[in-house]
Amino acid sequence: MSFGQGGPSWGPGGTGTPDWAALAEESAARARRKKWLMIGGGALATAAVAAIVATAVISTGKNDPGGTSGKNASELPSATALPSETAEPEPSFSSVAPLPPPDPKDYISDVKKDRAPVTVDAFFPGKKLTMGNRAYSKGATHRTTKCAAVTKAGLGPILTNNGCDQVIRATYSRSGVAVTIGLAVFETEAQAKKAAQQAIGSIVSLGGSGVPDFCRPGSVCRRTSNSYGRYAYFAISGFTSGKGVTKADKNVFAVGDDLTNFTFRQIRHRGEVQASAAATAPTA
Repeated sequence: MSFGQGGPSWGPGGTGTPDWAALAEESAARARRKKWLMIGGGALATAAVAAIVATAVISTGKNDPGGTSGKNASELPSATALPSETAEPEPSFSSVAPLPPPDPKDYISDVKKDRAPVTVDAFFPGKKLTMGNRAYSKGATHRTTKCAAVTKAGLGPILTNNGCDQVIRATYSRSGVAVTIGLAVFETEAQAKKAAQQAIGSIVSLGGSGVPDFCRPGSVCRRTSNSYGRYAYFAISGFTSGKGVTKADKNVFAVGDDLTNFTFRQIRHRGEVQASAAATAPTA
């Protein structure tokens, strides 16, 4: 007995016994075909999904704010054309070195630069002076262009020979001790320095305005001289009672030091003010 095409085949001899080996081979072949059909179908489905995703990605480019919508792939910038990172701006520096600030001492060392008014109040302002915790009352003041007239014991010719223009005097007192500062003005620093170095004698003490005469001829008083810029300054310190000064009278030395330090600061401040004005003045 036999079936039509596609039916089971029988083994040789026509005994009616199925050829089990052939049947097994046919079954395995059918399974392999089914497996390949499933794999092929899965690949087609994957390709279809990928195509849909690609279409969706390209479609979203229509709203791309970067303006890539509607461009071919060849028109889009390549990865190498994009900057790898944003460059930070680098600071720039001028190759021209700034000018150094003016030296304040230059403005009190030469009359050509020292143009501020030369007056008593410019150097000795106010009615009182405080140095640390010590307060001094301001006494009489005086200004003259006859430099030698307010000196004694040889200082006058020294001032005159070095070109002294004028002398400003101011007296301060505290606790029975008084000091007169004599500020001599010259045209140059060299003249003032030479006058201070050559100094002998002293400035004449100045009484009045609440301070009695002190350091009169015959009295022992402390005398000092110094200079800064085109200014030489001389101090004479002593007791208002007329008592002679000894090395043990530290209060007399302290009063004289305070007033000479104050005078130095006033001269230096004069230079600082003029240098600052020159530095901030508009250029032509």
